Amino acid sequence: MAIKTFTTGEVLTAADTNTYLANSGLVYIKQQTIGSGVASVTVTNAFSTTYDNYRIIITGMAASGTVATRFQLSNSTGSTYATSGWIFQYGGTFTAETATAQTAALIGHCVSTGITTAVIEVQSPFLSTTSSFTGLSISNTYGDDRRSFDSSTNSSTGFVFSASSGTITGGTITVFGYRKA
Repeated sequence: MAIKTFTTGEVLTAADTNTYLANSGLVYIKQQTIGSGVASVTVTNAFSTTYDNYRIIITGMAASGTVATRFQLSNSTGSTYATSGWIFQYGGTFTAETATAQTAALIGHCVSTGITTAVIEVQSPFLSTTSSFTGLSISNTYGDDRRSFDSSTNSSTGFVFSASSGTITGGTITVFGYRKA
């Protein structure tokens, strides 16, 4: 759809408003609180036929220590995940990391000494095809950039976000869908 340009003094009708709101790109789906001292968070009813691609934003979480974070689709079990990425420790090391035959995608790191945020892009979780993910996480100690793939073709409506060990506390998970063209 072409972008409409409005001019000063032009009347914005209900039809114009509805058309442009209905064709917006990123649409809020749901929000869920992480909780306190949990090993994982299950988010249900996040994916459907309405959207093929999603953005998940996680803000304000901390961990019981420095832990890797994991992302698993709700209907994808077994060792179907592969991940590659980079870990940047501020003022320290740069590490390249790869993993295959995993039970979840590695998304980033969460730390206990500061608040961690993460952004996860998810492609095709509800479709009966393979799915892919990109994950970025940022804390006061680490920056992570990950790419993951799930070879399972099972359709999923939700996901589990978890710590590789220990627990995570606080924060909010917000799910958005990218509107189809």
